[in-house]
Amino acid sequence: MIAMRQMITRLDDDLHEALKRKAKAEGKSLNAFVVDALEGTVQREISGDEALERLRAAGWLSDAPPPDGPIPTWEEVWEITKGSGSAVSDALQEMRDESW
Repeated sequence: MIAMRQMITRLDDDLHEALKRKAKAEGKSLNAFVVDALEGTVQREISGDEALERLRAAGWLSDAPPPDGPIPTWEEVWEITKGSGSAVSDALQEMRDESW
């Protein structure tokens, strides 16, 4: 038999209702849903392959076709892009500034 502990936690009403809805949608009891969520926060680190699969499943990763020619080294990329300015960095900073 596994030793079990009970934990009492205070939640606001909105969070409690959201947890109940999510648990019901997944066909779990509220307790099982919360235990699964807590276990997920302390579980082992995932492997690189598992991380890639999660990203792919979420639609955040796609498989790019292999390049047609040889892949340049970092030194070659640096040389090719030298002097091209800061347009990308500037655009990223502008986007970050707008989102804050």
